[in-house]
Amino acid sequence: MDLRTQELINKGEMLPLMEEFYTIQGEGAHTGTAAYFIRIGGCDVGCHWCDVKESWNAKLHPPTLTNLIVENAQKHAKTVVITGGEPLMWSLDYITKELQNKNIKTHIETSGAYDFSGIWDWFCLSPKKTKLPLSRSYEEADELKMIIHNTHDFEFAEEQAKKVGDKCVLFLQPEWSKRDKMIPLIIDYVMKHPQWKISLQTHKYLNIP
Repeated sequence: MDLRTQELINKGEMLPLMEEFYTIQGEGAHTGTAAYFIRIGGCDVGCHWCDVKESWNAKLHPPTLTNLIVENAQKHAKTVVITGGEPLMWSLDYITKELQNKNIKTHIETSGAYDFSGIWDWFCLSPKKTKLPLSRSYEEADELKMIIHNTHDFEFAEEQAKKVGDKCVLFLQPEWSKRDKMIPLIIDYVMKHPQWKISLQTHKYLNIP
């Protein structure tokens, strides 16, 4: 990578774009709403059940001018979801400022394992055991989305819920490959612990991105 490109990446004026697409949000608090997704490459959190492992190696995804990404988003939606990979590996101050200057709402889905950056209308935190969030992400979280892969994950979810603020909405979401086994357990758990809500990957049921 040449020095100029690296400088632009460091400033957030270029990002390793994996994909961008307009769709219906499938998970969490904004399920069922239209949004433009920006998926940024690069992640070392290493969830074994990750369904976008192709995002992990940032070198596979070409640095793209952030202004071009913003221009594309503006054509489609008034809400953008920045995801990954792990988007906070990169500086997101520039892209969120440019989006908000165009009256586009900015949402993020992150593990919170990297330094906070960006200006957010909605901050979805999804902690992973392999690389825990930093304190600022707990403070910023509007939504805590815990992936339930096994029964121990309920305990982990409660540990994480103690670290977020009172404004934060709590979700339990079955890991897709274990959904048939875990959904009945999640239903039972939420009925006993009604501070939690259930999130499903409805986009997969709808067969959309």
